[in-house]
Amino acid sequence: MASLGLAYSLFPYIVIDRLTIWEVAAATESLQIIFYGVAVTLPAIIGYTIFIYKIFHGKARELSYE
Repeated sequence: MASLGLAYSLFPYIVIDRLTIWEVAAATESLQIIFYGVAVTLPAIIGYTIFIYKIFHGKARELSYE
């Protein structure tokens, strides 16, 4: 909560009284490239995670020292 309060009180400055959020943001073209990269990569990661979970679900047994 303290971190959120500090961030709210400093808004819109990233560096106090020097740089705002809009001054430090990347160019629009760069942000679009990053967006498209995330739009492709994130579903692939989520799909792979679901696929692996389905493969290995239920394979492990409780550890026993008998």
